[in-house]
Amino acid sequence: MIKITLPDGSIKEVAKNSTPMDVAKSISEGFARNVISASFNNTIVETSTPLTEDGSLVLYTWKDDQGKKTFWHSSAHVLAQAILHFYPDAKLTIGPAIENGFYYDVDFGDKGISDADFKKIEDKMLAFARQKFEFKMREVSKADALAYYKARNNEFKIELIENLNDGEITFCDHADFTDLCRGGHLPNTGFIKAVKIMSVAGAYWRGDEKNKQLTRVYGISFPKQKELKEYLELLEEAKKRDHRKLGKELELFAFSQKVGQGLPLWLPKGAALRDRLEQFLKKVQKKAGYEMVVTPHIGQKELYVTSGHYAKYGEDSFQPIHTPKEDEEFLLKPMNCPHHCEIYNNKPYSYKELPKRFAEFGTVYRYEQSGELHGLTRVRGFTQDDAHIFCTPEQLDQEFKNVIDLSLYVLNALGFNDYTAQVSVRDLDNPDKYIGEVKNWEKAEQAIINAAEDKGLNYVIESGEAAFYGPKLDFMVKDALGRKWQLGTIQVDYNLPERFDLTYKGSDNQLHRPIMIHRAPFGSLERFIALLLEHTGGNFPLWLTPEQVILLPISEKYKNYTKKVLHLLENYEIRALVDERNEKTGKKIRDAEVAKIPYMVIIGEQEENEGMISVRKHGGEDLGKMTVDDFNSLIKEEIKNTLQQF
Repeated sequence: MIKITLPDGSIKEVAKNSTPMDVAKSISEGFARNVISASFNNTIVETSTPLTEDGSLVLYTWKDDQGKKTFWHSSAHVLAQAILHFYPDAKLTIGPAIENGFYYDVDFGDKGISDADFKKIEDKMLAFARQKFEFKMREVSKADALAYYKARNNEFKIELIENLNDGEITFCDHADFTDLCRGGHLPNTGFIKAVKIMSVAGAYWRGDEKNKQLTRVYGISFPKQKELKEYLELLEEAKKRDHRKLGKELELFAFSQKVGQGLPLWLPKGAALRDRLEQFLKKVQKKAGYEMVVTPHIGQKELYVTSGHYAKYGEDSFQPIHTPKEDEEFLLKPMNCPHHCEIYNNKPYSYKELPKRFAEFGTVYRYEQSGELHGLTRVRGFTQDDAHIFCTPEQLDQEFKNVIDLSLYVLNALGFNDYTAQVSVRDLDNPDKYIGEVKNWEKAEQAIINAAEDKGLNYVIESGEAAFYGPKLDFMVKDALGRKWQLGTIQVDYNLPERFDLTYKGSDNQLHRPIMIHRAPFGSLERFIALLLEHTGGNFPLWLTPEQVILLPISEKYKNYTKKVLHLLENYEIRALVDERNEKTGKKIRDAEVAKIPYMVIIGEQEENEGMISVRKHGGEDLGKMTVDDFNSLIKEEIKNTLQQF
């Protein structure tokens, strides 16, 4: 017998060589029918893998992220099987699961694939799935694996195998299909009930443009047809909410080829929106004890060499700027933190003066590849709501918790209420990715975990997601469409203070190193506004929206009364405008709806005679007549409910 520990801490005693599926059945036959994947001692295994020793077992269903990953990885095998059915000379390369679905990179040779081929591939995948073929893993010697793919003239798989050793090569079989694979599959293909080929695109082998271009076939699959239908409906809604589309319709931002790719131009309404976000955060930061600073858009190359950014990100930066002075080089600023270190270094500090909290809306520049640029979410110039806190070890815990409070206030004020916290730590198998001493990393990681627990955050630990100089806490937010985004990050850094020789005088009259906390609740204004646009569909919170009220006089006769109402609203600091066009009121209302203006004020003879206004809310709700004073109270109450006191 062996002892199997389950996630709730309970222990099952089962016979040696029992499988994860056997354990699932011992819990409940109903539960077992939904189990699609498993991990044993933190390693993904098949549900049919014999368990030979004591250990920890996690059983995954479709509801789990790992379950979905297994489902989609298995579906990629079935996609490849269907492709070979129609294109027997095609060469398969790799086919991983991705965030939503899967893809397979294929060399189709001189054959092509288009939208017209999608339906037949989908039908064949479902036909294979219905036959409930079992996925079976087997270990293969390097010699046999190479021979298998040499016989199929597949240089891509051969290249992969040549970088592996005997004992770490496995094949996965189902039906008459075989693929090189590490494992992690459904019990059988029958779990796949709905599939959709989403698109095809070009992709270079191993992401290197010097290599051969392949065809990447994207797909997605589900255990129920209903879920596929719901997913496709969400995609249609996402198209309507695309921030690039809404940004153009609402006249917020634009791009110009003459200015350059990835360099957004903020139009008047968009600039006003940015400014309100900045003023909102500045007000909150002032209450939290931050001091605003300003740093240049460029810095000497040596600054970023010292910080380590040049070694890590030099290839993604714009090329150095050479001045007339020999050997003098500047870089467009890729990060704000080195500049803030130098601000700290401007004068000596005592422990009594710490913490120092420097904040800046600092614009930075990174040379993203043109193929990776995407609206405001991936740009070459963006403004971070950066702040850096320099504190003593004794202050670290409270300062980190204070930043958590500030970050959550910002997210809640902007309607991002569904989130989890992600503690991003080192990848212990790749220590070369990081700088600094192991002991400092361990202290920083533990400090973040302690703070997350003390604040009662729902958090997960993700290995390998840390920044190169320190671990971090990221807020993973779900938007209105259920998509996950990383918004807001807090990092603990022992390394930059060391590299910049930052010090403070302690109570013992000796010099000590401060600890540095990096923090950006928005992340970048560009990306944040893009996500906010898609989350709200352009219906921003009332306090933030560019135009809060539009006045709609039903004829020229009421122009003077309309102006009087406008002035009263402006005195109340309500952002309003007048639609003076010679159009019917119905068209003005429809246009205001399209422009997503929160409130419409209709003004006619009755309103003027009674000294009232008729108010209509975006979306069609008629609020009836009221005084301007009452309307002001209504707006102020709505804003107050959104912006609870920090």
